[in-house]
Amino acid sequence: MTSSARNKEVMRELLSRHGQTYAAEAGIRLKDTPQPLYRTLVLAHLLSARIRASVAVATSRALYEAGLNDPKRMTQATWQQRVDALGQGGYRRYDERTATQLGEGAQILIDRWAGDLRRMRERADGDADELRRLLTELPGIGPVGADIFLREVQDAWPEFGPLVDSKALQGAERLGLPPRASELVRIADDATTNASLASALVRAALDKNVVADCLEHAG
Repeated sequence: MTSSARNKEVMRELLSRHGQTYAAEAGIRLKDTPQPLYRTLVLAHLLSARIRASVAVATSRALYEAGLNDPKRMTQATWQQRVDALGQGGYRRYDERTATQLGEGAQILIDRWAGDLRRMRERADGDADELRRLLTELPGIGPVGADIFLREVQDAWPEFGPLVDSKALQGAERLGLPPRASELVRIADDATTNASLASALVRAALDKNVVADCLEHAG
């Protein structure tokens, strides 16, 4: 098998087995409307901590089930209600600090952006670095969280794609794929969306079992 054919086969297995975005796993039907965008921002906040991705996803669902699915409801909830929802999802190590950050961040979104991340998108005007800068003005959203958010929303906000960040490139290296965004998009061809490609590669970076599974089935 040529290296090109091998790369195609590995990519096919990766996308078919592990191509779900983290937003989709959290039950977020991502589109360019305020609530799913906000839920994706909160998910990015949760995923950026040193905690298992599965816990962050479960906590995103728990916040939604508690009704904390937009900035207004997040600010209206008490600090203890936010702590309880985070704990329900298993996010106990960082629950108190995160509860404070979520409340403060939601208030900033309301005050500066009328609770609508699309206004932040308009301000960035296609400049990914500017959008990252604006996102990191929110408590708890650092460079990692900003990259996660951009990675997840790039299909809804296509001017920021294709985005294959440093964590996704780590996954490519583990799979023996070329660690270059343009090459990875070419290998994936039209088999997936940019967000699914990036998420699948991140899963390979985070979980050696994903790598083993893909390489085994790719023959």
